[in-house]
Amino acid sequence: MKIVRVEAIPLRIPVNFGDLGIDHPGFNSITHVEVETDTGLIGYGMTSITQARPVAEAVNSVLGPEIVDLNALFHEEVWNRMYWKATPWGQTGYASHAISAIDLALWDIKGKACEQPVWQVLGGARSALPIYATCGFSFLDDDELVDVVKRVVAQGFRGVKLQVGRPGLGGGETSPALNDLIKRDVKRVKAIRSAVGPNIEIAVDAACRLDLPSARKLCQALEELDIAFFEEPIVQNDVRLMAELRRETSIPITAGQNEGLAYRFRDMLLAGAVDVIQPNAIITGGMTQCVRIAGMASAFNVPISNGGGAPLHNAHLQAGLSVGTAVEYQFNTVAAGVVLYGEKPVQTDGLMSMSDEPGFGLTPNPDVLKSARDDG
Repeated sequence: MKIVRVEAIPLRIPVNFGDLGIDHPGFNSITHVEVETDTGLIGYGMTSITQARPVAEAVNSVLGPEIVDLNALFHEEVWNRMYWKATPWGQTGYASHAISAIDLALWDIKGKACEQPVWQVLGGARSALPIYATCGFSFLDDDELVDVVKRVVAQGFRGVKLQVGRPGLGGGETSPALNDLIKRDVKRVKAIRSAVGPNIEIAVDAACRLDLPSARKLCQALEELDIAFFEEPIVQNDVRLMAELRRETSIPITAGQNEGLAYRFRDMLLAGAVDVIQPNAIITGGMTQCVRIAGMASAFNVPISNGGGAPLHNAHLQAGLSVGTAVEYQFNTVAAGVVLYGEKPVQTDGLMSMSDEPGFGLTPNPDVLKSARDDG
């Protein structure tokens, strides 16, 4: 089953937050990838959380030509060729996004060829899994935040995630002082705990925007609120500093959704820096490398979970492997998936049921591929 065509399309997909009861229009940058074989099977992959055009260029000009004529089912061979073509000196960045998108398309082909969904091809550990909602966006004011979280809980979600530390170290000279940000975050999280009661899980996510003193102060203030986990609390996912923070707090630490190389997860595990690792199939080298990372986690008796959205793809990793746990329903990425694929995760009482459709079970809307194309 030879690869005959590899094509990437940069997209700028309009999204809104109507499911949260608020009007906040925006855009989601997605690189859509198609891999076609000589048998007529076409696999679809994607990546996000970065600029789409450079990733599309990497696929179309560098990686695509490198893998044409290779066997689409030999994902290890193809992945290795892409790695050494794009990242021979250990780079990550756009190259990791491009590798991930192509690799996902290959796993889509594999599932279609086997007439099974990817989660079953991976191992079929569970047919349903917990799904938590990322809905506590930093652009919401304090009253909006409480209203949004209440709405989400009413939809059946049993866990929510709130953004904290924004803009933090990435905000520049006009950004509020970190100490002021921490005080505001503590106030907001306390309001949410009061609003939802003790039986709803609350997690927080700093997106690598805090230094150690600020992250420590935030942990100390939030420990009494029974926080489910603190995602990427420290700038650059600094392994040494995360390990120090983890030793000081009872709040579980998670990280990894934007990491491109497997050794970063190895170092987190060896240092005892995290309680849960979060390989992200749309960024961390696709399914091929995420499966390797999951194997490392299993050897350390550390679970994996989904951060970074893309539940329509990441759910297959979490459901397919026994070390998997939960998937993230991030409302902006879900909204983009509805536009592009006409699909979104189906959850009942905080559980997402997996589909039996072959591959990822996703077909892009050709009209969206034209209308949302972003060539600059």
